[in-house]
Amino acid sequence: MTYSGAVRVGGPADVHELKDLMISKVAVGPMDNNAYLLRCRATGRQLLIDAANDAQTLLTLIGDDGIDAVVTTHRHGDHWQALAEVVAATGATTYAGAYDAEGVPVATDVPVEDGDTLRVGEVELTARHLVGHTPGSIALVYDDPHGHPHLFTGDCLFPGGVGNTRQDPEAFASLLGDVETKLFAVLPDETWVYPGHGKDTTLGDERPHLPEWRERGW
Repeated sequence: MTYSGAVRVGGPADVHELKDLMISKVAVGPMDNNAYLLRCRATGRQLLIDAANDAQTLLTLIGDDGIDAVVTTHRHGDHWQALAEVVAATGATTYAGAYDAEGVPVATDVPVEDGDTLRVGEVELTARHLVGHTPGSIALVYDDPHGHPHLFTGDCLFPGGVGNTRQDPEAFASLLGDVETKLFAVLPDETWVYPGHGKDTTLGDERPHLPEWRERGW
């Protein structure tokens, strides 16, 4: 079936099948968080982005093959409610942004800096440090050699705008600036965006609205 990215809490995962990577998206918890399971098709190795909530749903999605790693996109509590249980069950290595790691209550094995490379099997992901929603939020870029890039943004970019910066003009300017320079300026319109909540989008759908976001201040 064609991937839509539309998921609901208690519903099935939606699976985006790429040539080298399978991306399974599921919604969990009272804040409708998205969690993403990435599976390298060549090796079967797996990585989870945001063990947000409902550990049993996530462990069922992971299955018997386990996971090598869990990446927490940022320190906010709705993105790590199931982290301790998932790590205990799988022995996964934990990753988080270097400047948010202290705010995640499960120890971070690998603090992530801007430009760092993360691997799942034969697939490489590049981390981008985006400041404003939190001090150490990270996005992950999979530059598919057979197609367009795929971008996991946590709460830094959604359909219709950047993440919440709590009406702080300095934080908003920082986040929008990082999103513009590290994402929009270097990635093509076809880039598929997988946010921390809600529906997916593309950079091309959002790019025309950047001046509007800057003017409105959120």
